[in-house]
Amino acid sequence: MKRRKLVFSAIAILAAAAIGGGGYQYWKNKKSNAAPQQAGGRRGRRMPTSVLTVPAKTQNVDVYVSALGTVTPAQSVSVISQVTGRLTQIFFKEGQYVKRGALLAKVDTRGYEANTEQYRGTLAQSEAQLANARQVLSRYQKLYAQNSISKQDYDAQAALVKQYEGAVRAAKGQISGAQVSVGYGRITAPISGFIGLRGVDIGNLVGPSDSTAIATITQTRPISVEFSIPQANLSDVVTPIRAGKSLRVEVYDQSGSTLIAQSTVKTVGNSIDTTTGTVKLKADFPNTDDRLFPNQFVNVKLITNVLENAIVVPTAAVQTSTTGQFVFTVDSDSVAHRTPIKMGPDAGNGFTAILSGLKAGDPVITSGVDSATDGGKVNVVKPAAANASDGATPRRRKPSATGSDAAASPAASAPASSAASHS
Repeated sequence: MKRRKLVFSAIAILAAAAIGGGGYQYWKNKKSNAAPQQAGGRRGRRMPTSVLTVPAKTQNVDVYVSALGTVTPAQSVSVISQVTGRLTQIFFKEGQYVKRGALLAKVDTRGYEANTEQYRGTLAQSEAQLANARQVLSRYQKLYAQNSISKQDYDAQAALVKQYEGAVRAAKGQISGAQVSVGYGRITAPISGFIGLRGVDIGNLVGPSDSTAIATITQTRPISVEFSIPQANLSDVVTPIRAGKSLRVEVYDQSGSTLIAQSTVKTVGNSIDTTTGTVKLKADFPNTDDRLFPNQFVNVKLITNVLENAIVVPTAAVQTSTTGQFVFTVDSDSVAHRTPIKMGPDAGNGFTAILSGLKAGDPVITSGVDSATDGGKVNVVKPAAANASDGATPRRRKPSATGSDAAASPAASAPASSAASHS
């Protein structure tokens, strides 16, 4: 009997423990489920997205065709001796600017000077023979009039005079040729421009058949830029030029950021390159500041039209989707709206022209656009405030006594602290 009472007592204790444990577990689970719901409710109330806006503005926008151009000198001349001789003197410095007619070098011409003297001697001899023949012909004329000599003798003397006259002219021609050769010994600049590196040293034999020039002169004032445009843009260029309109050409450096020079189109090619489908154009530049250099590669903008008072917005505001380009605008209630647009040409300085979809003064989102939604609330902040919030450093949590508490999230720590207080 006593043993049976002990068994019933043990069963009662176990049942009470089970009921108590189940109740505690139910209470614990209920508390744990309540905390995420409260946190989820707080997360469900989403805060407005902070954005920066810039109002759309108007300005004149150039419509242009971009191309890669090559700078070509107006003239380029190789300086070569026109007579054969030894190079004796050089009067230029490499890289200097020389004017037309400036003395550049001298060639030994003593052989041509000696020939000149020889031809002068021949001329003097021929002139003496001619004078004597003319005197004889004068006497023959009188004798022939008196029938003292035959006509054959008279004609022979007249022919001899003509022969000596020819000899005189030949001698004079030889003298002139020799003098020209002597003059060629003084090599002068045929054009004005910058002279390049010296190709021949003093003491070398030079002549008109040389493959190596003494130097090369390039005329860079003025200078030209040649570039090609696609045939699709040909009508935009040829039509206004043939109508008497000048098309502006802007030349930029290799990076495309620095403007070097401006001019207008001078020449349009008369055929299309069948290999590339392009047509060549040419523009001349005064180049008084020497910023354009022969054979330099440059970026060219050919201005074909100007959009006056066009709407422009920062390029960062323009977004692209499968349906086209759009921007986010903000109304007076701080609500973002997705606005389809039609893009125009680049307006420069980080702006893009908008052909349709916006009007001047419409605020467009430039920063925070990735978080903006159509119809969503936004918080428009000033640039200074946005920079301050972006640069703020979050405060660090104070570490707890155990590593597990430090790693716990706020949602998980709430029921733990509540359970501790109830216990």
